[in-house]
Order: sequence, then structure tokens, then C-alpha cells
Amino acid sequence: MTRVLIADDQALLRGSFRVLVDSAPGLEVVGEASDGVEAVAVARREKPDVVLMDVRMPSMDGIEATRLICASSEVRVLMLTTFDLDEYVYAALRAGASGFLLKDTRPADLLAAIEIVASGDALLAPSVTRRLVSEFARLPTGPVTQLEGVTAREQEVLALIARGLSNDEIAARLHLGIATVKTHIGRLLHKLAARDRAQLVIAAYESGLVRPTAPG
Repeated sequence: MTRVLIADDQALLRGSFRVLVDSAPGLEVVGEASDGVEAVAVARREKPDVVLMDVRMPSMDGIEATRLICASSEVRVLMLTTFDLDEYVYAALRAGASGFLLKDTRPADLLAAIEIVASGDALLAPSVTRRLVSEFARLPTGPVTQLEGVTAREQEVLALIARGLSNDEIAARLHLGIATVKTHIGRLLHKLAARDRAQLVIAAYESGLVRPTAPG
């Protein structure tokens, strides 16, 4: 059973999400929070598998709450917002979130996203990846940072992850078996102390291994 915490300052939305999640096989809501401070407290007490986290909340916003939750536990956070803005994508993933969805996402897609994040993978839809790349393109370009202990082949895999390729696409591009690709990704997660694929994307860009192309 995947245990879910819902954090949103709107009671009506929390109630709607609770009904949706509790109606899905294999999912259960273990708590609710109306602001970031409460979200951190409930997450520490209930230790859910996934937190559905609103970005804009009183007392403490969802990004800071995510940073605190992810810094002290293995809880995974799926950000939800009505604001489709670049700055939230980068800040949320940098804080440790494993995914980012708009609140107008279809119910079936939201439930699927919870399962994806709970399984340890990251939810990076193409549109989110494009916004993340655009955000990195605005940052100053510096020298490549040493990726400690990462082999040349692992760097190739990491670069393709950062470009948004799936495991199957990486396997085809590098002429590797899918099991070998998964092994490389597992080693990258360990060597870079990354929680999931989203953190690998950030590591690839912040190290300078991948250079984004500025929009326009």
C-alpha cells in the first residue's frame, strides 16, 4: 500500500484529492496539511511514501517544505500547482522533489504519477524537462565540475538522461542492453548521492556536463 500525504491550503482541493487517492487500489491517504509547516510535521510523524505538495501555501511554501522533508527522510514529493512557471520547476526539483504536475492534470494521470514517484523514479514530463533546461540556460556558464568516480560510459548515460531520453532510448543510442542501462543509472544514483532521475538531471547541468541551449 502506497501511503500519501496531501498538502494544500484549500480544503476543497484536499478533500477532492483524498477521495481520488483513497478510491484507487493500492493507495491510501495518511494525512493532510494546510500549509508548509504542517506538511513537514505530518510528514515526519506519518512517514508517507509520497507527499502531494502545493507550491503556494501560507506560513511556509511548498518548496521550502519539500527541502526540509527531503533533507531528513526518504519521503518523495510530487509538486502540484496551478502556476506553470519556470522558476517553480527548477526550485522544486532543486529542493528534492521527484516530480512536478499542474493541478489540471487528469485524475488517472495524477494517480499514475503517484505510483511512478513511489516506485523511486522521477516524473519529468517533456514539458517540464524543457522548462528545466531553459532555466539552466539562464544561469552563468562555468567550467565542468568534476563528477567524482563517474566513468566515461556513465557520463554518456547521464548526459542522455539530462536530455530527457528514456531507458529504452538510451539503450538504443548507446547500443546497450536495457539491464546494462539500469545498472549504469543505479551506479550514478549512488555515486552522485541522487535520490532519483530528477536529481541526476540537475547534476548533469550543474556540473557542466551538459550545456543547455538558450531559448530563442
